[in-house]
Amino acid sequence: MQRNPVGKLLLFGATGDLSKRMLLPSLYGLHADGLLPEGLAITGSARGDENDDTFREIARTALDAHLSNDRKDKEKIASFLQRLSFQPADLSDETTFQALADKVGDVSDGLAIFLSTAPSLFEPAVKGLEKVGLAGSTVRIGLEKPLGYDLASSREINDTVAAVFPEDRIFRIDHYLGKETVQNILALRFGNSFFEPVWNAQGIDNVQITIAETVGLEDRAGYYEGAGALRDMITNHTLQLLALIAMEPPARYSKDDIRDEKAKVFRSLRVMSPADVPHNTVTGQYEEGAVSSKVVKGYDDELGYDSDVETFVAIKAHVDNWRWQGVPFYLRTGKRMAKRRSEIAIQFKPVPHSMFSGRGGLLQPNTLVIRLQPEEYIELLVMAKEPGLDRDGVRLREVPLKLSLDTEFAGQRRRIAYERLLLDLIEGDQTLFVRRDEVEAQWVWTDAIRAGWAANGTKPKHYPAGTWGPSAAIALTERDGVTWQDD
Repeated sequence: MQRNPVGKLLLFGATGDLSKRMLLPSLYGLHADGLLPEGLAITGSARGDENDDTFREIARTALDAHLSNDRKDKEKIASFLQRLSFQPADLSDETTFQALADKVGDVSDGLAIFLSTAPSLFEPAVKGLEKVGLAGSTVRIGLEKPLGYDLASSREINDTVAAVFPEDRIFRIDHYLGKETVQNILALRFGNSFFEPVWNAQGIDNVQITIAETVGLEDRAGYYEGAGALRDMITNHTLQLLALIAMEPPARYSKDDIRDEKAKVFRSLRVMSPADVPHNTVTGQYEEGAVSSKVVKGYDDELGYDSDVETFVAIKAHVDNWRWQGVPFYLRTGKRMAKRRSEIAIQFKPVPHSMFSGRGGLLQPNTLVIRLQPEEYIELLVMAKEPGLDRDGVRLREVPLKLSLDTEFAGQRRRIAYERLLLDLIEGDQTLFVRRDEVEAQWVWTDAIRAGWAANGTKPKHYPAGTWGPSAAIALTERDGVTWQDD
């Protein structure tokens, strides 16, 4: 695509945790590699009384804490810090916006805004930006999740932003789409001819998507109590992964073609009735247990009071279209799980007839595993003959054909997701950002699940920290003859 880099970047929440851990190190990485526009000026903003010097010191400390030693170049860090300036602003106070506009200055050469705030501040933020001339035709805006808590609130946010910014200047961020391995799903599917003939209901038995975390609440108690695992992880990251697996081949690699195909998948998701929900979902909450041999508190104990918010969800989903009719998609996410893992496991259908039956060869269906984190690899499990004279029959064993992206591309630096997404925001490429119709179709589906939980009085089942969730999640797959890919 034709790139249109801006000359200025305005970073809201610039002194917050996300900025320190991800945004500032990502921007430095782009700067160090010469990928930022030469004159790009970065203005940070947040509540408080920071100034240019104190913000630069905050950034220096963040880089020291979160960069690997091989990336710490004193001269490059010094030149990066010179790009930075700071202007305090309270987004709920319209009187602070003029000073912000004065600090940013002329935006005729383009301005990108990164807005990471509570949803309640979206309306005053965009209205304040518009009032002081920071929302014109040369300005684009990036929105960090959450974009609402249900369909109604999401539409309200989208309407608020759309009243000031047209869709082609709105960049809704799902950082999973910036991960290298996630983009490799497209390369795997559409860059190799041998998968496409079997990438459908005739060739695939089931698909499993797991996003498991070993951490608990950390410092997100306030947000998590209002969200829960379904809103936090399924509505965003997990459904985006499902769409990349299930989408039809786009005509070309472009923002419109790719997002059109993803939107079709979301519209094809089978919406559950209240009667369907108990049979197709499991919800859980972790209690005291051990993670990595360390005893940890339960969710309620971390909060300090009893809560019915789910920290685990397992779902059996269906995509009702020609390609996927009858293929279950098992989705699972949770906190305080046995291992930190994000992966997709695609189990193909077994061979129609085994000539090895009764001769010591128990055939296993082929499985394709795409691991997103902590390692990055693609693994195909295939059947192979064990060495031997075969006097008692041919013996087969499942063996992996493994492509480690960490090893294969060891000479190339692995960029974190926000480097790619920030650069695309600065240059105006919307391909890896989420369109409004995608967001709202996702909410339609997850709102129906929450409505089903409410109608049935569903409460989370407890599971010990350090396990793979409630036993009911195992039953969800095993009654279909399927086992979660937990190895």
